[in-house]
Amino acid sequence: MKRGMIVAPQPEAVEAGAEIFKAGGNAVDAAIACALVQGVVDPQMCGIAGFGSLHLYLPSKGKHLLIDCHGRVPASARPDMWAHLIEGEARDGFGFFLKGKVNDIGYQAIATPGSLKAYHEAHSEFGRLPWREIMQPAIAHAEAGFIVRPAVRAYWVEDDGIGRALVVDRLRFSASGRRIYFRPDGEPWQVGARVKNPDMARTLRRLAEEGAEDFYQGEIAREIAEDMTKNGGLITLDDLRNYKTRRTKPLWGLYRGHRIATSQPPGGGVMLLEMMNMLENFDLGGLGHNSDEYIRVVAEAMKRATSDKDRYVGDPDFVRVPLEQLTSKDYARSHAEAIRRGEKAKVERLEKKPEAADTTHISAIDAEGNAVSMTHTLGSPSGVITEGLGFMYNGAMAVFDPRPGRAGSLAPGKSRFSSMCPSIVFKGEEPHLVIGAPGGTHIVMGVLQAILNVIDHGMSILEAIAAPRFSATSDSIDVSNRIPAYTTRALEAKGYQIVRSAKSYMFASVHGIRIDDGRWSGAADPGRDGMALEV
Repeated sequence: MKRGMIVAPQPEAVEAGAEIFKAGGNAVDAAIACALVQGVVDPQMCGIAGFGSLHLYLPSKGKHLLIDCHGRVPASARPDMWAHLIEGEARDGFGFFLKGKVNDIGYQAIATPGSLKAYHEAHSEFGRLPWREIMQPAIAHAEAGFIVRPAVRAYWVEDDGIGRALVVDRLRFSASGRRIYFRPDGEPWQVGARVKNPDMARTLRRLAEEGAEDFYQGEIAREIAEDMTKNGGLITLDDLRNYKTRRTKPLWGLYRGHRIATSQPPGGGVMLLEMMNMLENFDLGGLGHNSDEYIRVVAEAMKRATSDKDRYVGDPDFVRVPLEQLTSKDYARSHAEAIRRGEKAKVERLEKKPEAADTTHISAIDAEGNAVSMTHTLGSPSGVITEGLGFMYNGAMAVFDPRPGRAGSLAPGKSRFSSMCPSIVFKGEEPHLVIGAPGGTHIVMGVLQAILNVIDHGMSILEAIAAPRFSATSDSIDVSNRIPAYTTRALEAKGYQIVRSAKSYMFASVHGIRIDDGRWSGAADPGRDGMALEV
């Protein structure tokens, strides 16, 4: 009898989830065990000091909800504290460049983290196996050391000229980082090397015994707060003690008879639904997959949703987000008519630079029909590791708008917009796709294209995820290197600026499960190292 399926970018983490299924765990148990291992074997992508969004469809318990654990601005921050330091904005909107990179690397880059609290809450309320058992795979990997995979090594050493702190500089920022991630000759560990992190193993063992509250109210919390105070960080013990996740119902949409359940603001689900509403007005299948006209139409929808996000979408506790308007079919139709006329949308940016994105994802389903779609991240890793604790903190402050009075501006307790959109697509009353992606501002664009590939182009989940992607979060259209030049020349002839990536797999890394009459098929994005396992 099949127990479950799980897919993620890290094979070790997927295997951990599969083992939890074998031990009798449900989809929640498997997803949380997978997430904890991801934080060990891919420690700059996510971790217990990160943030994210956990989408839970649990028919066995009569529940369908999201647990949002976005990073929050510490209470000591001020809306204008960085306004005088602005140097520019990333081309696609993934953050701002400040003098001294104070928002990007180091102690002030850290927002109050929420990932561990969400893991623990989801497991406590909806899991089946004991917390200690769920944590054991991560502890074992931390004790034995993880093998450096090609995607990890490439991320560590890549310099794509974005203007942010280099990842290698983030790794060496803390004494612990220099000890953990570098060889004696000062070079980062190579592919195949085993990287040991005994400090992280000790921290995870403590959390296995004491629970997540030790991180937010106990001894670990005090160690974190002391390190922040000593080094000019913004986070205090009160920030940790006061942190709360946000529970929401899914944001719903309808596309060609399929119901789409996705994340509420400050997540990216509103962008996903807005774009799908626009694109429902076009015969996308008739245009031909990734034809020049198809790319133009979809890219224009992307640009319009991006502009609306920049203007309207933020933390709903601080900003009135006009959801009814943004998800309205009539509003989308007016955009579609402009696209049909050939009008080009303009996306306002301070400066044009590309972006980096450091995130990961899990999709899981079990024999009872429980489904989990979880995207979690460090944002950009801050580089900070408190001596003796072993984990790296998020760098979520880099994406807050340093200009006061805007949807994404700084404010104590506020969460920033994130493109994360862990989603479930329903066919009738049953899940058809459990899907999501890492990838910064490209996340929602990658998820969009994978869903269109299934619904409009009749692709399998593997074909849908492996197909070449593009993204338009600025006035340019970014394309992966597998989109032919003869296609992009036709777009250039229409007045579009094309930015071609050197990479064949780009613009988010989509991971998903497709369900057809009870049959599961899963796919990991070929651009990462992951896999899907059914047990």
